[in-house]
Amino acid sequence: MTDLQIAKEVELQPISAISEKFGIPVDAIEMYGKYKAKLPLKAIDKEKAKKSNLILVSAISPTPAGEGKTTMSIGLSEGLNRLKKKTTVVLREPSLGPVFGIKGGATGGGYSQVLPMEDINLHFTGDFSAIEKAHNLLAALIDNNIQSKTNSLFLDPRTIGWKRVMDMNDRSLRHVIVGLGGTTSGVPRETGFDITAASEIMAILCLAENLSDLKQRLGNIFVGYTFDKKPIYAKDLKAEGAMAALLKDAIKPNLVQTIEGNPAIIHGGPFANIAQGTNSVIATLMGMSHSEYTVTEAGFGFDLGAEKFFDIKCQSAGLTPKAVVLTTTIRALKYHGGADLKSLTEPNVEALKKGLPNLEKHLENIAKFQVVPVISINRFNSDTEEEIQVIKDLAASKGIRVAVADVWAKGGEGALDLAQHVIDVVESSTSDFKPLYDWKSSVTDKIATIATEIYGAEYVDYTPKAKANLRKIADLGLEQLPVCIAKTQKSLSDNPALLGRPKDFIITVREIEIAVGAGFLIPITGDIMRMPGLPAHPSSEGIDISNDGEITGLF
Repeated sequence: MTDLQIAKEVELQPISAISEKFGIPVDAIEMYGKYKAKLPLKAIDKEKAKKSNLILVSAISPTPAGEGKTTMSIGLSEGLNRLKKKTTVVLREPSLGPVFGIKGGATGGGYSQVLPMEDINLHFTGDFSAIEKAHNLLAALIDNNIQSKTNSLFLDPRTIGWKRVMDMNDRSLRHVIVGLGGTTSGVPRETGFDITAASEIMAILCLAENLSDLKQRLGNIFVGYTFDKKPIYAKDLKAEGAMAALLKDAIKPNLVQTIEGNPAIIHGGPFANIAQGTNSVIATLMGMSHSEYTVTEAGFGFDLGAEKFFDIKCQSAGLTPKAVVLTTTIRALKYHGGADLKSLTEPNVEALKKGLPNLEKHLENIAKFQVVPVISINRFNSDTEEEIQVIKDLAASKGIRVAVADVWAKGGEGALDLAQHVIDVVESSTSDFKPLYDWKSSVTDKIATIATEIYGAEYVDYTPKAKANLRKIADLGLEQLPVCIAKTQKSLSDNPALLGRPKDFIITVREIEIAVGAGFLIPITGDIMRMPGLPAHPSSEGIDISNDGEITGLF
């Protein structure tokens, strides 16, 4: 059965019942139909949140299809609830780019899903649309100011890095020229489009703690320089009030339900190979305010999403995770051991063993943050007992807990062993979270720390453009911001072809983008793009809707 077929077998509970179960009275929520709702920010209680146990679900370096972190997160939350621990899973919202492209949605799979999956994957409550509009409002204000004869800030168009966004994979929009058509149609300049999930507005929304904080961060967005080298920010264009108004509903987290009828919060969706790759601070605090355990995930492998979760989100919001579940698959380890993608369902113990160094490196990285890991083997039908035993033996040799989780096929029942391990780790109080670096360190020191300690690089090289960016950052007084390194998810290095655990490689920073509003700097490595393209046969080819409104082909 497909995920959609399984989802349609489930009799959904009204969102009013889910809200009551979560701990917020129904008259306090804003319903979006029968099965979705917005939660009020006043329902966050930071003192109660401090008593909640925050669990991060991460993964080893993934195959192109991903290793099932979202499915594992949902399954773990179901397992914890079955063990009588009041638990909420808090996740990111799907981008339409992957939904219609190649990777699919972000609602889990099988009997470990959040519902209603069609709504969540297609528009949901309109948060992405609001972010897109707020972003493009600033873009329009910038071009309008360049055009203005009476209200000009004398912006130098050559220094403007703010592009437009849309929530779709469309490579033809990466580089465009605007302002064509004569003097009444604007000043021609080169710009482009990013995907909405890569917008700084998305990153800002996911790090803001309230409307006031949101507005201040929006005003701090760096736009460019005037002709006499004066820095210009969004607040100089008086943009932050209108932008925040567009985001008045988007800032509120979304309440839905798991397939087993437990509360789930889904809010925000920054990409992890460009931005911080985690759901909003507000959503996480909301879950922690009403739950004994709060399960969340961070995008791609531990080297990307989890590092940013710890060093940016946790430091920014004062969060202290109690355990890390490292999602591991037999197929990914075989892939990192040299097996061809087409052969990953075939038994291959030798390739699996050759791929183990990737798992070992991620475990070493978790230890650097002084948080206790639990290896979760996301089981597939093609996995053999001999292959599973190889991972168990590695875990035993290192004294690390391991569980086989069959969450796709069995939901919470398939995560009971994993959930018990997580409870044992939390109750043992053996984690003592510590960030990897101090924000006050120099920009180059912060980049070098991540590159050498987390990626395993020998050293970091900078292009002339990146060196010029470092000087700009120093001139603007932004050296104490954390760094959010943009890197391929396919490798621990910045070269997607280097699988496993590469060594003796150099990380090359080709430029550093400034995201003052979000509160971090973005060193760009490798061939990272903010606007993906579609594959030759995108997922959209199989999606359809019948005359009676029945959606088909959605995973």
